[in-house]
Amino acid sequence: MSDSKKFVEPLRAAPPLKMVETAFLASAASLIYFINYYFPLGPLLQIFFPIPIALLYLRWGRRTAWMGALVSFLLLSVLMGPTRSIVFVVPYGLMGVLLGVTWKRRSPWIVSIGLATLLGVFGVFFRLWLLLVLSGEDVWVFSITQVTNLLEWLFLKAGLLTQPSRVLVEASAIASVFLNNIIYLFAVHLAAWFLFDRLGNPIPRPPRWVQVLMDYEE
Repeated sequence: MSDSKKFVEPLRAAPPLKMVETAFLASAASLIYFINYYFPLGPLLQIFFPIPIALLYLRWGRRTAWMGALVSFLLLSVLMGPTRSIVFVVPYGLMGVLLGVTWKRRSPWIVSIGLATLLGVFGVFFRLWLLLVLSGEDVWVFSITQVTNLLEWLFLKAGLLTQPSRVLVEASAIASVFLNNIIYLFAVHLAAWFLFDRLGNPIPRPPRWVQVLMDYEE
């Protein structure tokens, strides 16, 4: 009788544990975003935006990860309003689910970083569109102006007497968005690599050169 209880009790404990971890990690994701919004600490906290949702996927699967993203949206809607909660879910909530999928399937870093980068770029333009709809302010025009000034300065230093074309300016602006997201996702992968190993939910190993660079051997 005692032996049967040993096998039954963990099964009974699993649903409450799943619910508790979902609530805790969803709250953690919301709190990290909330603190960073009002007390920005640079890119430090931003690295951890998608990590709690990704951890939910690794530990409990797809349904729990989506539930965690939904709970984060509801919490942030109460704390900050629906607009800012949407900005968190797109892209960071969705990114957490996507990273969980790729890490669970043991996809190489180039695949997970590439897919998450596309989602991150979509999130940037989604935020720009949302800001334009709600406030009428076109931040993309400001970004284009900044890139134009930078290219003009580079052309001047290179001794080129021509003005950068509009196509070049817009391509450079889009390329900078991609580059920023690639760097961001690489930092997210590094943080998850070190953190999840210690939590017993390791992600796929990075390329060999990363392990050598970080002096981290299996």
